[in-house]
Amino acid sequence: MGVFVFLPLVLPLTAWPIARLAEQHLHPRTSTRLLTGVAAVMAMCSTVCLGLVMVVGTAQLPGNPLPDGWSDPEVRAAVPYDEVVGKAAIPALCAVVVACARTLWRHGRVRRHAHRALAGLPGTTVAVLPDEVPYAYALPGGRRGRVVVTTGLLDRLEPAERRALFAHERAHLAAGHHRFLLAVQLAARANPFLRPLRTAVSYTAERWADEEAAQTVGSRRTVACAIGKAALVSRGTPVVTLAGFAAPGPVPRRVAALLGPAPAVRRWPSLFTSVGLAAWCAAVGTAVSAMSSANAAVTMVLILHAATPL
Repeated sequence: MGVFVFLPLVLPLTAWPIARLAEQHLHPRTSTRLLTGVAAVMAMCSTVCLGLVMVVGTAQLPGNPLPDGWSDPEVRAAVPYDEVVGKAAIPALCAVVVACARTLWRHGRVRRHAHRALAGLPGTTVAVLPDEVPYAYALPGGRRGRVVVTTGLLDRLEPAERRALFAHERAHLAAGHHRFLLAVQLAARANPFLRPLRTAVSYTAERWADEEAAQTVGSRRTVACAIGKAALVSRGTPVVTLAGFAAPGPVPRRVAALLGPAPAVRRWPSLFTSVGLAAWCAAVGTAVSAMSSANAAVTMVLILHAATPL
């Protein structure tokens, strides 16, 4: 197993270039799916390897419930620097589990509270709240989810801009952007090196919804005006909402992108471009991470099986 068990912990660094370049050169839909997939795979691989290292560290603790054979020198020799790294992996993995569990718990709690707050309103896909505080967000749940918007925001928008706003929020629900956002949040909790991908996906998901809204409304300028105006008057929701759904993101960049030509839809960028080279670098890093974690897992299972008394 050797040092290969540590590779998935640092290979997320290979995805940093594509996290930035994808925002600028790829279609938002492609960027969101690509970055989320890379982040999810790398997070799982690093967590698996962290767990394998933790087994070696736990087996060295006195009074542990693991078989005695798991602390034999042959097992410890499978992980370099087992004295330090093995024991350090115990609190590290505990921190990862706690952080991911806390994120899932908060996500579920916010969804329950949000749906409970709308319980007295008609069961339509659009919930209009009589509130002077201007804000809007998409709330997933049920068959199609709901768009939540206040009268304070609707009063400040023109009819065409309202249609753009609703199209934007419906695009979030139709594409299931909350799943992408939750996945990259969990990935960033599992491995801090994946935080740039979380930031990038938060932006590309908004851009994806912007482009869908522009196609629905038929005017990129109208969507840009709606986004800019909503950002100027909105002060955020008075309660915590699902991650990323009430945050407008980098509004100037989004408006500038909408005022330019529509992004080209490409399945995979050419290798002979900066974004293509970065994408292939991230793909290779993801593949190496998956192979390293699989090799480490199989090797550790075989070693522990041989060291377990029958």
